[in-house]
Amino acid sequence: MKTLSIGHSPDADDAFMFYGLASGRVTVAGYRVDHVLDDIETLNRRARSAELDVTAISAAAYPDVQHLYRIMSCGASVGRRYGPVVLAREPWTIRDLAGRRIAVPGPNTTAYLLFRLYVADEITPVMMDFDRIMGAVENGEVDAGIVIHEGQLTWPSTGLHLVVDLGERWMEDTALPIPLGLDVVRRGLGSDTMGAVARALKESILLAHREEDDAVDYAMKFGRGVDRETCRRFVRMYVNDDTVDLGKEGREALETLYQMAVRRGLLETVPTLDILSV
Repeated sequence: MKTLSIGHSPDADDAFMFYGLASGRVTVAGYRVDHVLDDIETLNRRARSAELDVTAISAAAYPDVQHLYRIMSCGASVGRRYGPVVLAREPWTIRDLAGRRIAVPGPNTTAYLLFRLYVADEITPVMMDFDRIMGAVENGEVDAGIVIHEGQLTWPSTGLHLVVDLGERWMEDTALPIPLGLDVVRRGLGSDTMGAVARALKESILLAHREEDDAVDYAMKFGRGVDRETCRRFVRMYVNDDTVDLGKEGREALETLYQMAVRRGLLETVPTLDILSV
């Protein structure tokens, strides 16, 4: 059998989404699946050279890899009035971030793109692994940080202050959900295999929803110590109806994100949204 390499981040929501494929309950005919786990910024970099057949990427990274991959209509991580949060030790506003050292979970992440859309003043970005960011803010290594993944739920226990919820701010400005992550499939696989992969991923997501308790048990292995109900809450935030099908609103949200980035000079042109629907 041929090997199909599938990259996703070692996070509860991605693990939940791939539950069917990881358990072998869902298959792609003629292929053995090799799951490759990497943080999202590493996956963004690997996508630039099409290292993986299928991979999760940041929505912000898609313009750089659109010639290599197609977006699948399933598998997107979409927030509705929630998303990456900016935290600080002091009760600051966005204006207080000017000139500060800000921890960033990667230059190609959607979290950083959103941050740059809303923070016009010059800051000093400090790139670091996402799971170090809250600690770096707490110990004064940086002045503030952009927090993703489970930290969006667990930060209140740290005593840090919320500067801005970027997903909520986005919704207020656009009345749209924020597309944070995408799952893409390599063009070189050919149309038949690309379609089979997309159908398998959608089936995997639907199976996880039907067997939520078992899928949450699997996802908890990647939850970095969160309790079961926090894991379930986080999974439900990012594996939702938008994940099953990005739909018309999701496409509009992606287009809006890229248009705003072009207007701010953060992106040269709006990419063509080549979405493989299943």
